[in-house]
This record gives sequence, C-alpha cells and structure tokens, in this order.
Amino acid sequence: MTIRVRIATRGSKLALAQSELVAARIRELRPSWETEFVVIRTTGDRFADQSLASLGGKGLFVKEIQEALLNGEADCAVHSAKDLPAQTRPGLIFAAVPAREDVSDVLVTNPGYSLAELPSGVALGTSSPRRAALLSWLRPDVRLVACRGNVDTRLGKVVRGELDGVILAAAGLRRLGIWDARFVRVDPSLMVPAVGQGALVVETRTDVWARRLSFLHDAVAGCTLAAERGFLTAVGGSCHTSLGAYATVVGQELVVHGAIAEPSGRQVVRGLVRGTVDSAAEVGRALAMQLLSSGGERLLRSDVRA
Repeated sequence: MTIRVRIATRGSKLALAQSELVAARIRELRPSWETEFVVIRTTGDRFADQSLASLGGKGLFVKEIQEALLNGEADCAVHSAKDLPAQTRPGLIFAAVPAREDVSDVLVTNPGYSLAELPSGVALGTSSPRRAALLSWLRPDVRLVACRGNVDTRLGKVVRGELDGVILAAAGLRRLGIWDARFVRVDPSLMVPAVGQGALVVETRTDVWARRLSFLHDAVAGCTLAAERGFLTAVGGSCHTSLGAYATVVGQELVVHGAIAEPSGRQVVRGLVRGTVDSAAEVGRALAMQLLSSGGERLLRSDVRA
C-alpha cells in the first residue's frame, strides 16, 4: 500500500538537507511510501537579523511547524533537537530520534587554528550565549562579535575577512557536505554542546503517525537526547541561559556531561553523572541537581539579570 508522508520543515538549506535525510530513510525502509515537504517559514526565519533571546527564546524555529502538524497540514516534522523547548507541546509526540551526528562545536578560521592556537585579540562570531560564555572562559583574550544567519552567511564573513573566525555545529556542516581544513573540532568536554546538538527529532501528532514512523528511531540517540532534555527540564534553561549538556553511551552505562556558565564566562560549573541507559531522563536530572547545588543556581540568576 502506498502511503504519502507530508514532512513539515523550515526552508533553510540546512533544514531541507536534514529533512531529506529523514525522507530518504523512509523511502529506503518503506519503498512503497512517498514523501513530500511542506515548507514553513518560522518566526526565527522572519527575524534572522535579531537575537533569539530578544525574540523570546527557544521555540522560534518550531512554533509554526507544530501548528501545521496540529492543524493536519503535515503528518510529521523534522526538527533540530536543540531548537525544541524543554516541554513537549500538548497533542504532539516525538515519534523518533534518528541516528545522531557529531555533537561537537567547530572552530572555523582561514588558517585552520585550533582553539589553543588562536592569536590573542582575534574576533570570533557567535550568537549563542552558551558558546559566548564558554569561549570567554576558555579564551578571555578573544573578542566576541554577535553573528546570526545561516551557515553560508557566517562562513562568508570569515572568507571575506569580516571576522577572524566563527563557531558552528559540526553536525550542520557535515549534513550540508561542507568540511575542509579550516574546520577544527573543539573537544566537547571543554566546549560543552547545546542540549540536543547533532540530534534530529521526528515529531508527529499523538495518533497513527507516531506508530507508523517509529521505525526511524535509534535507541542510542533517543537515550542520549532523553538524558540531555532531562537535564534541561530540571535546570529550567532556555536559549537565554548559558548552559550545555551531552550524553554518551558506553556499553550499558550512560555518561552525561553538563556545564552552567555565568554570561561573562568568568565562572563555569561543570560536572558529569553516570547511570543506566534505562533511566536516562533521571540521570540528566541528577546532573542538573548536582550543578545547581554546586553554584549553578547562582550563575543562572546572573543570566536572568543579564
């Protein structure tokens, strides 16, 4: 039986590439199925020149897409997991978390510097409070410049010499098929990634589509994302806050790393918690409690005041 799957997605080059990865997997595993994209322009896309924090934080790239799902205009949506708010929207469910890409951040400079090799005083572009705070902590001698826009826009600023470098997610570069000697991966234990970085989420209504698309789910990716989102929920973070978390699975052990930073980067609280894969969200919450009690709660208050 032929089934047509309408996939809601943003219209950016990266969003379409990510949605095509999911569509290709559907066609591979269900050869009789057909896929089509429903392209939606979100609030985050309409105001690409403004900071996400000033526009209201997480959810800016998913709100209109979720409304299309709820209205029946699409059967599923493909999101970057790091764009999703901590709370799932009523009436919707994560049908699948496909296999995950590299979670790391990447430093892009024309000479291909590592973070340690950067000359003092260079200008690095980022729009992420997390990246800004951790960069200020790791390299307080580097000058940070606000920089939003798609991957091509930000890379172009480096090529033209408007910036000495930018920090981007490895996953987006790899999914776009862009990788060269200028790109140097930053150790995620130092530059702790955003919650959900490198992960995609296939979201559906809580109906037949949740069951139909469950074959796309990867157990390890689902486990690590559940742990990181457990951390995010317990901390109460948003894109206003300078925090990150990433989880790995080694055998049957789950290891979750996390960081909460003061916006200036002067202070950072980091830690890790180990647990079992069948209690992923609880392990993430345990890490949140550890960091909050170790000074993270005070740093989060600094974020709010900033």
